[in-house]
Amino acid sequence: MKKLTSWLLAVLFSLPTLTAVAAGEYMEGVEYTRLVKPQPTAAADKVEVVELFWYGCPHCFYLEPHLGKWLENKPDDVEFVRLPAVLGKSWELLGKAYFTAELLGVVDKIHQPLFEAIHVKNQKFRDVAALEDFFVSHGVAGKDFKNTFHSFAVAVKINNAKLMTRRYAISGVPTLIVNGKFSTGASIAGGNEDVIKVLDFLIKQERAAGDAPAQATAVQP
Repeated sequence: MKKLTSWLLAVLFSLPTLTAVAAGEYMEGVEYTRLVKPQPTAAADKVEVVELFWYGCPHCFYLEPHLGKWLENKPDDVEFVRLPAVLGKSWELLGKAYFTAELLGVVDKIHQPLFEAIHVKNQKFRDVAALEDFFVSHGVAGKDFKNTFHSFAVAVKINNAKLMTRRYAISGVPTLIVNGKFSTGASIAGGNEDVIKVLDFLIKQERAAGDAPAQATAVQP
């Protein structure tokens, strides 16, 4: 009888923990971290999610399908921003490629195919000429690519990407920043599927708190 009572008590005391896990409760410092310095966002009335990525990163490539599926049902009160991280000079070329596609309005034609060209087809993009050939092969006029890639607008965007990479104080990619306050990634969340769950948790947390970001302002041109 004593053994049965002890067993029942053990089960009862374990229920809160099991319930918390089942409810998707995550802990700061475990599955996500708080930024030392909160950063302003571009969406004052929405919960902002920034994805810092680099086309040359295989982990970013593997996360992309999960993010794509999440984006299909993204809540209306969430603003999603892709931002090429710049953790070194060699990262700038592919970062400019994204901003070129963005300004030309062809992200849907370039983004996933560029990931696949690098990580599936093992194509190398070491210079602007290689990127131009790629863009042209996906329906972009060579002249449009050159004019945009070398434009002042792309220069401003890549400089902003360098700035925000430093301000977010990231050490690797992919990293997701929620509302300029929290960061998470597959490495600490537990995997690509888990990082989406942590992302949803943080969004829900920010929505419930009703807190505005540090200071809503347009920090990303």
